[in-house]
Amino acid sequence: MKLHKVIIAYKADNTVSHSWAERCSRELEALGCHVLMGPSGAYDNPYPVFIESMRDIDLALVLGGDGSTLGAARYLALQSVPILAINTGGHLGFLTQAAEEFEDTQAVWQRLLSDRYAIETRMMLQAQVVNIGGNHSEEVSHYFYSLNEMCIKPASERMTTAALELEIDGEVVDQYHGDGLIIATPTGSTSYVVAANGPILHPGMEAIVITPICPMSLASRTIVLPPRLLVSVWSLNDDPNMKLWTDGVLASPILSGQRVDISIAPHRARFVILRENYSFYQALREKLLWSGTRLQYHNKYRPS
Repeated sequence: MKLHKVIIAYKADNTVSHSWAERCSRELEALGCHVLMGPSGAYDNPYPVFIESMRDIDLALVLGGDGSTLGAARYLALQSVPILAINTGGHLGFLTQAAEEFEDTQAVWQRLLSDRYAIETRMMLQAQVVNIGGNHSEEVSHYFYSLNEMCIKPASERMTTAALELEIDGEVVDQYHGDGLIIATPTGSTSYVVAANGPILHPGMEAIVITPICPMSLASRTIVLPPRLLVSVWSLNDDPNMKLWTDGVLASPILSGQRVDISIAPHRARFVILRENYSFYQALREKLLWSGTRLQYHNKYRPS
């Protein structure tokens, strides 16, 4: 890997992340690298400036948690920029690598320069809001992207019920009444989907997971689809507070009669993996506290 141009995004208002960013910036600049650095958070988005200011970015160093990493992926996947995400202020950290493993940052740069790393790609989703005109003409918005999930649900002070109709490749599948609908990737299956009683999918898969949120029907269940199908969701009730969310971030309002088309994105998020013994199953055990959260037995039958 070349390290001529590197961007560093650190978690806003987090002293640990900021300290890491400054140290990494000094070390990379000492190697002759051009570095741009900025905060990332709910009120800070450095990526439009990064992309406009620096072409052909070699590496994005993201210091924070899963939220910081999701924000990076939504912008940098389109540019095919590899992301090295280090947990310096997150909580669950499914998408990041532990900071304790990378205290020797000088060794990290040498590993990257000598190509001793792996690249893991993850599928993403894209969505457009479609407005149907008087002669059935369609006006579409620009694309919205997500690594975890698209979510269609109300945002208001009152707990309003969403009425949504689901189409798959133009065929009506079901109507949902409840808190909303999640359309997720396998990466997102360990986030909002699992909290809504959906399945956990291996991130190496390509699939679209559709999960209702608190549906007012015992018959409503999660559906797992092949990735090349088009998922369309109509808003049926007159609720001005219906919204499209991408990875938990507000993307667009959805008016009554509008449709949201969701499909697999043509690009992938690219993550740099330095952990030599990386395992998705180990992440599940550590993050979700599997393998005996209350009682733990020794398996004397497994060969050691």
